[in-house]
Amino acid sequence: MKKENLRQVDVHTRINVSRGTVSQWVAGQNTPKGDNLKKLASVLKCSAKWLAFGDDDDSPVYPIEAWDSATPLHADDIELPLFREIELSAGSGRTEVIENHGAKLRFAKSSLAKQGVCEESAACCFVSGDSMEPVLPDGSTVGIDTSKKSIIDGKMYAIDYSGMLRVKLLYRIPGGIKIRSVNRDYDDEVITGESLDTVRIIGKVFWSASFHS
Repeated sequence: MKKENLRQVDVHTRINVSRGTVSQWVAGQNTPKGDNLKKLASVLKCSAKWLAFGDDDDSPVYPIEAWDSATPLHADDIELPLFREIELSAGSGRTEVIENHGAKLRFAKSSLAKQGVCEESAACCFVSGDSMEPVLPDGSTVGIDTSKKSIIDGKMYAIDYSGMLRVKLLYRIPGGIKIRSVNRDYDDEVITGESLDTVRIIGKVFWSASFHS
């Protein structure tokens, strides 16, 4: 707001939310969600991802180099496995999350080191659905640090939820966990007691990428 010379009343007017809501955002008592997050990011001339999570969107942009499975690895390259869902039996509707030993994604070892991620603990998965929009549109890819399974409130994790691969915000609550989507059209899910056995934390998200139409 300071950079754009905006006052709270300016934000209130442009986004069409109450002055009290803007005051809560500024004071850190509440955070924008859904359409309000996208609108606020537009007004502040930054990305919704940066606004929500503080990720560095000012990192250098490097040329894209096309490659396929036959392209030799460079000295700084590493191929990371992909987690995916598989159907256990035809028509059963039951799935299991496994590490795909076929398709892989390439990363620079130096990029992983910069994030403090060990090569042996890094993997990727795809995001399905619109529950994490606008931060992660359907079809986005995320990098996962499988060594980090302890929950830090409000951080993004890949989870195995009863055989379904999901990327969600996690929070600790007494006797359980709360699962939250960025898209506030989706309700929070509270998991406690024996139901905790249905959730396996695969790892903490350290990177994401998506195509925009």
